[in-house]
Amino acid sequence: MSVTRRMSKKQRCLRMESLPHEVVERILERLAVDSLLRFTAVSKQWKSSIESPFFQQRQLTQRQQSGDPAILMVSRSREDYFNPDIKPLTTLVLGSSSSVTIPTPWEKDKEKDKEKEDREYFLVSFDSCDGLVCLYEYFKSGYVVNPTTRWYRPLPLSQLQQLLISLGRSVFERGYTVCDIGFGKDKITGTYKPVWLYNSLEIGLDNATTCEVFDFNTNAWRYVSPTPPYRIVGCSKPLCIDGSLHWFTDCEETKILSFDLHTETFRVVSKAPFTNVKAFDIVMCNLGNRLCVSEKNWPNQVIWSFNSANKTWHKMCTINLDVTSHWFGNHIAAVMPLALVYEKKKKKKKLLFYCRELSRTLMVYDPETESYDVAFNDYSIGYPLCYFQSLISIS
Repeated sequence: MSVTRRMSKKQRCLRMESLPHEVVERILERLAVDSLLRFTAVSKQWKSSIESPFFQQRQLTQRQQSGDPAILMVSRSREDYFNPDIKPLTTLVLGSSSSVTIPTPWEKDKEKDKEKEDREYFLVSFDSCDGLVCLYEYFKSGYVVNPTTRWYRPLPLSQLQQLLISLGRSVFERGYTVCDIGFGKDKITGTYKPVWLYNSLEIGLDNATTCEVFDFNTNAWRYVSPTPPYRIVGCSKPLCIDGSLHWFTDCEETKILSFDLHTETFRVVSKAPFTNVKAFDIVMCNLGNRLCVSEKNWPNQVIWSFNSANKTWHKMCTINLDVTSHWFGNHIAAVMPLALVYEKKKKKKKLLFYCRELSRTLMVYDPETESYDVAFNDYSIGYPLCYFQSLISIS
């Protein structure tokens, strides 16, 4: 970097410091996270502001209001992990032709001679929450991670994971489908909570389901009861909307089961807009901060949006699977909607989605023109999820 450029940056910072600090904060909160991390070195006052929870929440709100989320891609299997061209974590800005590798700082704690077979790869919660994601594995402890700042916090083994370790991998050979972890935030207290809700009978436990919630204050998992009398669909990831996690029930008449992260109570919020469906034919997603569900019924996949005020479902759009099979093939499972992305030039929103089986291509669908385009393509996009870059961490 030239002397002139260094002086220019220093002069800009000095000019900003001459402004009222409230004005400086308003300017700073509009900047990218990596810039803010560098600016903590400008002065103690700037550092104090940038590290304050109030500022970090305002910065996150600015990011959420200013544009589309970034895409985090988590390698999906041990085979991916052994492929040198596939990194454990990568991030993608929509519109870019290439992804960027995210360092995994917990790897630094591993012994240098650790066998590759023992290195960690993860599943990921369906949702990000304030820029945080939950990485987990059934037989190992996981992490809550901020992929932007590289902050992370280890999670101890839950009772479910300890039980699975004792039962061994043969539990899967007997047909047990382990339900995925949920991750969300209590909208009253602002407390973040990882949650396991899982079917119980096949692993020797009482009741239809068992629920565990992680408490960051005590650094421990605890049971929550009573649990719902319904079994849940194991292959569908729980979704967090408006302070509650949601699952599909595994019964003849599919229902939407909700867990309020503040009261820690369960209730059925609605029947699904479909019945008698196979588990791999349905998915749940967050589109425009609304609970949405989707059913694959070849050659179409309909997406429904839930109106929480009057408890009704509205047909949002339909994906033509005959068309998407050009990229995805004749896939078995429903495709996964990820987000509504905003096209600024034409001032309209398009649907971002991908195929869970091949997991190589991110597609964009325009409901107005009923047209499809490739947003991103790679050998593997792993488990993609949307997140907004933030400074948030959990103390």
